[in-house]
Amino acid sequence: MAQKPKLLHSHIIASSRLFTVESMDLEFSNGEQRTYERLVPGGAGAVMMVAINAHQEVMLIKEYGAGIEDYTVTLPKGAVDLGESLSEAANRELKEEIGFGAREITHLKQMSLSPSYMKSGIDVMVALDLYPEQLEGDEPEPLEVLTWPLADIESLVCRTDFTEGRAIAALFMARDWYLKQAI
Repeated sequence: MAQKPKLLHSHIIASSRLFTVESMDLEFSNGEQRTYERLVPGGAGAVMMVAINAHQEVMLIKEYGAGIEDYTVTLPKGAVDLGESLSEAANRELKEEIGFGAREITHLKQMSLSPSYMKSGIDVMVALDLYPEQLEGDEPEPLEVLTWPLADIESLVCRTDFTEGRAIAALFMARDWYLKQAI
């Protein structure tokens, strides 16, 4: 199982403004052949930020999620523009979504989103030493900004409107990283 499957053929089977679907014909080391489909990323990547203010609270947003057809509480996140570094993208998105920039941004981890169906991932960043600065974003309506004590993220995860798996993982990683910094 250590040998990766051989790519026999791939081609784009569908695309929209947001998504491109690729079909991949693969041959596995035991000779089995399968066709897989996956979403192919566009752009230069994406970032998700765990912004921690001076009161050791996480800055959150409440926004409409078309996929779940409801409002959801989550972490600020967004696309990396061409030519931007991850830190620059994180800082810009923070200013657009929560009205704060960060003087200190640390990369924690690149995470895959759904490795069976998506090639793209997201880079998780921790943002500290926040300062007020607002940039106009691309959201269709103003985002609600909330704060939550970093020490009580277990209660946040129990909320029925906080369900995004990557945000949950990012919070726990950031909390552990933050506590190690305090030692």
